Amino acid sequence: MMTMLPANNVKALPALNLLSESVAPGKTKTVIEYSSGSTVISMSLVSRVVHGITDIRAFLSNKTSDAKLKLMQFFGLDLTLFGGPSQPDPMDNRGGIQAARKQAAESEQVVNPNQYENEANWNAHMKWTGPQIHRQLPHIGVICAGMGTSGTMTGIGLYFKEKKSSVVRIGVCTSPGDRVPGPRSYALMSPVTFPWRDAVDHMEQVGSTESYGLSLQLSREGLICGPSSGFNLQGLYQYIEKELALGTLDGLKNDDGEIHCVFLCCDLPYQYIDEYFTKLDEKNFHPIKNHHLTTVDLYRYDEAWELPIETAFSMFMNFNGDLGHTKASIGTSIQPPLQAIAVLDLRSHQDYQSWHMPGSVNVPFESITTISKSPFFDSKVLEQQWREMESFFASQIRQCTIDGVDSLLPKKIQLICYNGDSSRVATSILRAKGVEASSIAGGIANVKNWWDGIQAHLLVASCAVQETSVDHMHLVRVSVEQTQ
Repeated sequence: MMTMLPANNVKALPALNLLSESVAPGKTKTVIEYSSGSTVISMSLVSRVVHGITDIRAFLSNKTSDAKLKLMQFFGLDLTLFGGPSQPDPMDNRGGIQAARKQAAESEQVVNPNQYENEANWNAHMKWTGPQIHRQLPHIGVICAGMGTSGTMTGIGLYFKEKKSSVVRIGVCTSPGDRVPGPRSYALMSPVTFPWRDAVDHMEQVGSTESYGLSLQLSREGLICGPSSGFNLQGLYQYIEKELALGTLDGLKNDDGEIHCVFLCCDLPYQYIDEYFTKLDEKNFHPIKNHHLTTVDLYRYDEAWELPIETAFSMFMNFNGDLGHTKASIGTSIQPPLQAIAVLDLRSHQDYQSWHMPGSVNVPFESITTISKSPFFDSKVLEQQWREMESFFASQIRQCTIDGVDSLLPKKIQLICYNGDSSRVATSILRAKGVEASSIAGGIANVKNWWDGIQAHLLVASCAVQETSVDHMHLVRVSVEQTQ
C-alpha cells in the first residue's frame, strides 16, 4: 500500500531521492518536472518541507483530466500544458520532457530532476521499497508492478535479483492503444534507459477496463487504491492463470504450500473518479434517485430566512402602540406593511381573493396550488416550482412588473404560500439574486390563525378602552353632582 506514503502515492520515495541528489542548497530556487501528477506532487511536498523551495513547476499533457489539474493546483504547482502524445518519448525534442530539461539548463537556480533518465528514481526503490517488502514478507515468491518510467519495477526487481533471486518479477505494460494513468505500453519502453530488462522475468499487458474494474473492487473491500493498482493486480492474475494452464504453478509454492505474491497499490482513486464512469459499465453503479434535482434548487438555504409568524409580523407591519412579539404588547390598530417591505402571496388568484393579508400582493404560479405536495416531499414538484420561480424572478430583477412593487432589490421581501415550503424555495432563489427575502413558516394557515388572534385581541382591547371611557364619564358626572 504505497498510498500510505506522503501525498498518498508511490512516487514519494523517488521524489525524495531525486531531489536530494539534484537540489543545490542555497542555490536552487525552482524545480521543474514533466509529470502527469504523482511524481511532481510528491516533489512539491518534499521541495517545501525538506528544501524550503516553493517554486515547483509541472510540465504535462494537455490531455490530463480537469480533476487532476485542479489537484495539482491544490498542491501549489505552476502548470504548463503540452500538446502531442500524453506519454511522450523521453528523448523527443518536441515533447515536454525535453522542454523541462532545456529550461533547467538555462539557469543554475533551476533543476529538472528528470525521473525518466535520473537513476536516483529506481535507486530509491532499491534502497527503500525492496527492503521494506522483503522485511514484511520474507517468504515472497512473486512480485508484480506496472512500468511507466520503469523506476519502481527496476529498483524492486534488481533488489530481489540480488537478495532473493527465486522471486519471480513481473512487469506490466498497458495493452496497445489503451491507456491507464501511470504505466506505458511496451512500445514506449524501448527508449527508456533504465536497466529494466534485467529487473523483470516476465511481462504482461493489461487493458484499462480490467484495471478500473479491479480498482473498484479493491476499494469497495477497503483497500482504497487507484486504477494502476487494479492494473498491477490484473497483471498478477494473468501470470498466475498462465502458470496454471502450463501446469507449472506448483513451482511457485513455498514449503507451506502457499504462493506469496505482492502487487503494488500506487495511488488513490479519487482523482480518476470521472474515468471510472467512462471505462466501466453502468451496472457497476447504483443509479441516482431524483437525479433531475442536480439541475434545479441550486442555491443555498438559511434557517434565518424562514421566520416564525410573530417575527415576520413585527418586521413588516406597523403597530399603533408598543411593538413586541406577543399579542399582549400589540396596541389598538394595525397599519399596512411598511413601504420598504413588499409581501408577496404566491397562492392562486382565487385563493388570494378568498382571504389574504392586508397589503400583500398576489404573485400566483401555476405550479403552486392548494393540492400541491410540499416541494421537499416530492422531487417533481420541487423541480417544477423551482424552474417556474427561477425564470420569473430572474426577469423581475431586470424589470419588475409586479403590481404595486416598483423594484425588488431595494426592498425587503416577505413571501407567503400555502404551507411555507414553496415560499422557502422562492426565498432561496431571491437571496441568490441579491434580494433580502424571507418566508413565513407554516404558510397562509399560520398567517390566518395569527391574524384572527390579533383581531380578537384588538377587539378586546377596543372594548376595554370603551369601558374605561364610560367609567371615566360616570366618575366625572358623580363628581359634578356632588359639587352641586
